[in-house]
Amino acid sequence: MAENTLIEWADHTQNFWIGCQKVSPGCDGCYAEADFDLRKHWVKWGPHGKRRRTAESTWKLPFRWQRKAAEFVHTHGRRQRIFCSSLCDVFDNHRTVLPEWRAAAWETIRSTPDLDWMLLTKRPENIAKMLPPDWGNGWHNVWLGATMENQQWFDRRWPILAAIPAVVHFVSVEPMLGPVSIAAARPSCIICGGETSQGEHKARPMSLAWARALRDECVAAGVPYFFKQTTDKGPIPDDLMVRQFPTIDKARAVA
Repeated sequence: MAENTLIEWADHTQNFWIGCQKVSPGCDGCYAEADFDLRKHWVKWGPHGKRRRTAESTWKLPFRWQRKAAEFVHTHGRRQRIFCSSLCDVFDNHRTVLPEWRAAAWETIRSTPDLDWMLLTKRPENIAKMLPPDWGNGWHNVWLGATMENQQWFDRRWPILAAIPAVVHFVSVEPMLGPVSIAAARPSCIICGGETSQGEHKARPMSLAWARALRDECVAAGVPYFFKQTTDKGPIPDDLMVRQFPTIDKARAVA
């Protein structure tokens, strides 16, 4: 169903710029760094690297998807999901991410109201100060998410994310580097998956028991659960082939 991405939970990916730096253990096997820095040498990763704005043709893609929005809903029964950004962090505060880039990115999102933008970050502490002035209780077409690879990072990042108003708060437990319990937390949905080897970085194993325990918590709490992949994309056991997303029409109507 994806037009230009192999990421199972999105229909498209959109990158307004490329480049990032590692901030927690979940970053250690970064596929974007492996591809665009170590292999292609297109941009340098890390604090001394420079983020690189993508081409104008890339910036125009969301407008094409917007024009096809009604057709997509008719065919698939739901809105298109855009993963932003797969090759950077949209809430990166690096000095080379120019303010006009972020302003233009928000204007693109504002101008494509029939697309659901999934903004995933490992820097939820930066979100509040980088939101547009008219954010209010959240834009109706923006989902805010954060990666939380183990319990330590869930406990640290979830309260920050949950405190920011949004139509959807989603959690990516990928790569899953340890067991994660959501306890009393109620994310809108959770994406879970194992790590994939990248060059010399060998995937750290994910226990299927961790994934099942998190799934069971989600089921008990009524939290949609999406299991993306096992370590190195091995076979997925039948009982873990769970791929749910929230129904948010009511939330969107009042946002």
